[in-house]
Amino acid sequence: MKIESTSFTRADVEQFLDQMLDHDRRLLADRLERASARLAEVGARVSAGHGDGEWSQHELLAHIAVLSKFYGVLVHKISSGQLTEIDLLENVNLRDVVGEQMAEIEPAELLQMALSDQARTLKLLRSAEPASLRRQAKQENGELMSAIDVARLPLVNHLEMHVDQLERTLKG
Repeated sequence: MKIESTSFTRADVEQFLDQMLDHDRRLLADRLERASARLAEVGARVSAGHGDGEWSQHELLAHIAVLSKFYGVLVHKISSGQLTEIDLLENVNLRDVVGEQMAEIEPAELLQMALSDQARTLKLLRSAEPASLRRQAKQENGELMSAIDVARLPLVNHLEMHVDQLERTLKG
């Protein structure tokens, strides 16, 4: 095997990292697209109504609409450099209040809102340059979170988990 790393420059390392991030970006976009397709299928079967203790299907769909909008906007604002500081804790605390308000909207409308927001984020992920996805915002605890990390964890992973949950409630 030819050893090439001894001749690498910082630019070579950056190019390598950009290639890996680009690969990750494409896989993440594919995951978001699959989760959205699953949501479109199961979300159409959600009936209106509130839960008793646990979230109802309707409330779960409202939560999905909230997270799709909120984290999609964060990905956009961090990747574009518009946002350099975020307070995730404060926003998580506001989540239930907004979700409760959103649960007053009919399920079909919530589904369309969520799918539209996911489509915007999907478009961004399909077209974003690695450098923009590496941009970071400082959290309230001092830790940094990049745009790709927001897309991966609180958006796509979170969405996949709740679509799984929604599928289970519709089967039972």
